[in-house]
Amino acid sequence: MNTSNFEWPVDKKPLYSLLSIRLRGLIDGIPHQISNLANASALLGDALLNINWVGFYLMKEGRLVLGPFQGKPACIEIEIGKGVCGTAVANDQVMLVKDVHQFPGHIACDSASNSEIVIPLHKGNEIVGVLDIDSPVLARFDEEDQEGLEHFVRILESIFDR
Repeated sequence: MNTSNFEWPVDKKPLYSLLSIRLRGLIDGIPHQISNLANASALLGDALLNINWVGFYLMKEGRLVLGPFQGKPACIEIEIGKGVCGTAVANDQVMLVKDVHQFPGHIACDSASNSEIVIPLHKGNEIVGVLDIDSPVLARFDEEDQEGLEHFVRILESIFDR
């Protein structure tokens, strides 16, 4: 995505550090969850290279429902245990999938996606949603992305306590 004129760091450690600082500045004192999630997805969409979708699915009535995102239109509802997002919720774990075509039951909202990372969002011990990022590049995400994005999500989880 990355369409801004701002020069984001290429190295992941400073990139995720700067993303965390910017996220804190965007959400500090703002009580509107959807607005905060929209800005968070826009921030990631602007900063991350080689992605084609970034956004949130939120838990509603026992399933994941599409929330704020950047990218092409997406699946509206995902059942728990289905696809990468539903599996992340069912197992309450980060899903780092280097090749989505090898993931049993992958839900292809965009056929251009080849790799994906999904990170559950919590309010206390309860999962309230997931951050989902897709890439057209195989093996786009690695453990450094996972660590940086998990930190980003921990900061973002503070909005669910308001």
